[in-house]
Amino acid sequence: MLPLQTFAEYIRQNDLFGRHHKILLAVSGGKDSVLMVHFFKEAGFNFGIAHCNFGLRAGESQRDEHFVRTLAAKMDIPLYVTHFETKTYAATHKISTQMAARELRYRWFEEVRTAENFDFIAIAQHQDDAIETVLLNLVRGTGIAGLHGILPKRDFLIRPLLFLSRKDIDRLISSNAIEYVEDSSNLSANYARNKLRLEVIPKLKEINPNLEETFAHNIQRFSDTEIILQQRVSQLREEICEERVNGVYLNIDKIKALHPQRLLVYELLKPYGFTEMVAEELIASLDKQSGTSFYSSTYRITIDRNLLIITALAEVHEHHTIHRADKTVDLGRQLIEITYTEEPGFGKNKNQAYVDLDKVIFPLIVRNWQEGDRFMPLGMKNFKNLSDFFIDLKVPLPEKENIPILVNGNGEIIWVTGLRQDNRYKVRATTKKVVIFEQKFK
Repeated sequence: MLPLQTFAEYIRQNDLFGRHHKILLAVSGGKDSVLMVHFFKEAGFNFGIAHCNFGLRAGESQRDEHFVRTLAAKMDIPLYVTHFETKTYAATHKISTQMAARELRYRWFEEVRTAENFDFIAIAQHQDDAIETVLLNLVRGTGIAGLHGILPKRDFLIRPLLFLSRKDIDRLISSNAIEYVEDSSNLSANYARNKLRLEVIPKLKEINPNLEETFAHNIQRFSDTEIILQQRVSQLREEICEERVNGVYLNIDKIKALHPQRLLVYELLKPYGFTEMVAEELIASLDKQSGTSFYSSTYRITIDRNLLIITALAEVHEHHTIHRADKTVDLGRQLIEITYTEEPGFGKNKNQAYVDLDKVIFPLIVRNWQEGDRFMPLGMKNFKNLSDFFIDLKVPLPEKENIPILVNGNGEIIWVTGLRQDNRYKVRATTKKVVIFEQKFK
């Protein structure tokens, strides 16, 4: 018999899912996932099976698929199967075969989940998998999040067998005479995880025969410690991070006062994709001159006097065209709305520009500022370089690169959005028609 009460209690304690939920089980045909199918079947849960054929083990891959198809048919369970060109994908994306298989399967699982209205995806990982994950993270380098290993639940992924060890699973498979198929690659020490499983963990068990239990307690402690850390980081984010329309501003003096500084700075910057190495370089550069910048794939941090400014990399990556019939142009996190009127007027809102329509040459262009740009600021009769205009207003470097510039069809700047329009295009007493451009943030 299967320990269904223990299974149900683990699901309840970790709030994995309820009776009303529909669960998609990832099933390879191996003992772990097959045992998970039997647990779900005997417990009477609503579930389906998803199987990936990665085409990596020739006849074995076909055997595994046939086994899972037979299992699903015997239990009368909905089945979803897909085939991947795993090695081709790995070569194209220049990643390992294991990483390719991981990316492909999780992406497909999510596609099936949403298309077939499943609530969660169940993965048959157990306590030994959690131990291997922690050890791998330690060997490769990790923050505190890597020390809690595999969590019972994260977003739409659930792991309902984490209450079992590999020894428990072997015993349940044997005592219940459950059939399964063996993946021969699990016996190869060529993969890092298998090397830990076959060579390292047995040695650790010689030191501590109760290794699974010890790790389970340690993982829980690490998980609790991470919760405390994230609570502290959330508190810090409220205290020292000021969110503005154009970015996030952090006071350098407050950053310098943090302790432990490296850990807390890294945690503050992690949501923006910055690495631990960048955090260390940033800390060492806090006293450098303004303009020093650090990059992640999507954000930049710039030192600006006594501030650190986090901004998204330039949002207006290409020219956007505005035609006479357009009513709006979408620039990503902001947009420009266009309206027309025959009643000449003047606006005092810096996010609006009232322009003499007769001087407008369509199509207009919206772009980032460029070296050499100049315009005639409203109220002035002389030209001013846009770079000098930004300096006068003390506009930080990362901010000015995200300011859309509205350019007339003749190449002249009509409006530096949100700051100043050009004097040549202002509404005058003789103006008959007006076009109003309004900057709005999403």
